Amino acid sequence: MSNKTLSLDDRLYEYLLSVSLREPDILAQLRQETAKHPRAMMQIAPDQGQFMVLLLRLMNAKTVLEVGVFTGYSSLCMALALPPDGKIVACDISDEYTTIARRYWNLAGVAHKVDLRIAPALETLDQLLAAGQANTFDFAFIDADKDNYRHYYDRALQLVRPGGLIAIDNVLWGGQVTDAHAPDDSTQAIRAFNAALRDDDRVTLSLLPISDGLTLALKRE
Repeated sequence: MSNKTLSLDDRLYEYLLSVSLREPDILAQLRQETAKHPRAMMQIAPDQGQFMVLLLRLMNAKTVLEVGVFTGYSSLCMALALPPDGKIVACDISDEYTTIARRYWNLAGVAHKVDLRIAPALETLDQLLAAGQANTFDFAFIDADKDNYRHYYDRALQLVRPGGLIAIDNVLWGGQVTDAHAPDDSTQAIRAFNAALRDDDRVTLSLLPISDGLTLALKRE
């Protein structure tokens, strides 16, 4: 027994997947293809994707904002979970990476649910706000360049409705966040972001040690 979160070695993690993961074949195919990509480490873990699906279904979510698409595993997870009239506004700057994502969205029959915006995400988020879409999204997922996390979060908090949820990935950053003197900007940005969220009374907060750390911020009514 333990009174703190259990650490997972490879054997225990494989057991976790063996008794809990219900991954559709199309998602497994995308994950296997992405595993061969030079930047495969950017893809979320399958158990995290399944957890996000659970959150969407608990909320009866229909509108999702995604910042950072890569090859589309997280957006495909969410698109499959949304109702037929659900919509994801997906932000990325890479045509190359999202070409893979678009192919799998089409194969899965969910391409009509994904509005892909190829542009700097802050531009897209500001356009959504200017178009009067504040307080209209049920869920937001942030998994992009770490230096802009605070800016993405601030926009997302305006765009999700009261009672909406923001999920932010990589907040434990492979454990590097424990190093207060880490020289790289990304680590320092995540440390500063985590500290700021701890004191943000606009949200109800939980940081979960799933995958590389996932923060959930529920916008208060």
